[in-house]
Amino acid sequence: MFVDEVRIFVKAGRGGDGVCSFRREKYVPRGGPDGGDGGNGGNVLMVASRRLTTLLDLRYQQRYEANPGNPGEGSNRHGRTAPDVIIHVPVGTVVVDEATGDTLADLTADEQSHVVARGGRGGRGNARFATSTNRVPTRTEPSTSGEDRWLHLELKLLADVGLVGFPNAGKSTLIAAISSARPKIADYPFTTLTPNLGVVSWGEDRSFVVADIPGLIEGAHEGKGLGFQFLRHIERTSFLLHLVDISDWASEDPVVSFEVMRKELVAYDLALKTRPLAVVGTKLDIRGNDQRLDRLRTYCKRHRLRFFPISAVTREGLDALIIFAGKQVESLRAPCATTS
Repeated sequence: MFVDEVRIFVKAGRGGDGVCSFRREKYVPRGGPDGGDGGNGGNVLMVASRRLTTLLDLRYQQRYEANPGNPGEGSNRHGRTAPDVIIHVPVGTVVVDEATGDTLADLTADEQSHVVARGGRGGRGNARFATSTNRVPTRTEPSTSGEDRWLHLELKLLADVGLVGFPNAGKSTLIAAISSARPKIADYPFTTLTPNLGVVSWGEDRSFVVADIPGLIEGAHEGKGLGFQFLRHIERTSFLLHLVDISDWASEDPVVSFEVMRKELVAYDLALKTRPLAVVGTKLDIRGNDQRLDRLRTYCKRHRLRFFPISAVTREGLDALIIFAGKQVESLRAPCATTS
């Protein structure tokens, strides 16, 4: 089951108290203070892992609490610091403090970690307070409490290319044809209920990640259909492929479909207006008399948009589309490599 949004409670451990203690030793009538410090409470950490693809585990376990630190002891023995609690999440997880709305972490790399609740500090024992004028201190320092908070976790898939289009536009068929992903494919709307990721190989030892974003319909940015739920996964893609059904069976005009789709994306996130894109006319093998194909091709030419008519079933046009998408991804990655 794909889960991309959960709410959890985290609580770090309290520190251990410092202790008041004095040496008891034969022939030493005035043994000095030897109270040790308390240990620190355990932290709660979140660590990103590429082995995970969903937040499903966190839906069933919603509370994470670290142990407190041990108190100090006599003979200057310090209390043990409690171990940290580590929560593993998928790469691409955004951690938000529910109370303040502040983003605590955006975990975009494998093994990247962040302390989401810091453990309390251990208190100091009376040995720490001995001075030349106070040889017999009885003062100790109490520990502090660990942090606790409710967190909202949101997963945003990390993909180079995002496939967007209305239901039955052929997104699942395309991702199955160009990668090893095996999404559910059927001839009814909303067949795909969760995003799918696939790795596309091209050229020599080169590849890019493509994501199939389901549920986009008119009014998706207002919460209609499934689009609002999964549109967040488009935010991290660097390049978009707009899939438009040009088959003889499609009821909607291809140009109208494309324009409505663009309006939905921009209404959801204005930054998507400037995201690089190409238009893909799907189901070329059942295009009929070419009227719909020609209309969309003319529109793209007039607006200077790259257009690729394809058939994922017969693989017509796929090679050209894959090479183009691969080159676009590499050119978009290049500035990042230069700056780093």
